[in-house]
Amino acid sequence: MTPLTVPSPPPPLTTSYKQINSSTITADIYLPPSQPSQSSNEPIHYPVLINIHGGAFMLGHSRMVSLAQISDCLARNWIVAVPNHRLCPGVDVLSGPMADIRDFLAWIYADQDGLNAFLEKQDRDGNGNGKGKYRVAKDRVMAFGTSSGGFLALSLGYDVPRPPRAILNFYGAVHFTHPSWTQPLAHVKSMLPPFEPEFLAKVYEEFPIPTTSGISLEGQSGASNKPDFSRPRDAFALTQIANGNVLRVIFPPECGDIRSIDPVVRVQKGEGFPPTFIVHGDRDRMVSIEVSRELYQALKEKGIECGIVEVEGEDHTFALGMEVGSRTWERQREGFNWIERVIQ
Repeated sequence: MTPLTVPSPPPPLTTSYKQINSSTITADIYLPPSQPSQSSNEPIHYPVLINIHGGAFMLGHSRMVSLAQISDCLARNWIVAVPNHRLCPGVDVLSGPMADIRDFLAWIYADQDGLNAFLEKQDRDGNGNGKGKYRVAKDRVMAFGTSSGGFLALSLGYDVPRPPRAILNFYGAVHFTHPSWTQPLAHVKSMLPPFEPEFLAKVYEEFPIPTTSGISLEGQSGASNKPDFSRPRDAFALTQIANGNVLRVIFPPECGDIRSIDPVVRVQKGEGFPPTFIVHGDRDRMVSIEVSRELYQALKEKGIECGIVEVEGEDHTFALGMEVGSRTWERQREGFNWIERVIQ
């Protein structure tokens, strides 16, 4: 049987949404097909899905996301906005990735100098997808992310002026007191050659703080997407993952108690967390499925609208490697179907 396929999304529009300390931070904006009934004079307000890449907070960039998932979302008539963010460890996770993604959410909502202003400029310049005029439906903004991006999506549920309407978390980093976070990962360590400490430390010398890295952890294939251990960042990130040291390098002790940014703790202590759906593979060797179960339990206990899908037989970062039409594809789509119902 021929595998099912989905069409590739059109090329995104790319813009910068933030500049800080010589770092220019960009985002890719994917537009759905304009609606045939759309008046040439009246813009249509579309739901927006923020799609945050993974990479252990230290790796990856906005093009390292599932294009099949993006196409699925465009078919739902959503705008998909894929941001970059500054990468740890040259900046800690609260001051860097979290601050950037929260600023990106504010940019999505902004009346001036935000996504709507960018879309209006595309109207004037004729760069939009078709002849339709696109605007943000601010009451239907959603956040989605994979792995570290799942954590960043969840971080939009607290300490922001206006959270998203719904959150979709794929195998995200949460429940930081779970013992798995400090346990070495033998299957990662076995692939690493020895590195000199001075070589690994070069990652702290990078300026400006990088917002892209040549690899992520998102199930990529092909030589160009494999770790290059001549690059300090690749070597550093994989070494920290292998040694169970990720949390310590992204949020060093001098930053405070990491529980202060743990979504599980914030759900337990807070009020008004958005509806949240979780997708996690039950064979995940990188982020224990137990941490997602703990988050789901916390959401239920607080009476927050929530759901979870445990994808049978899947390891970490299956989103880029899954086959369209497969059982895994259909299972993970349950999360997108769920948030689509929430925003109706």
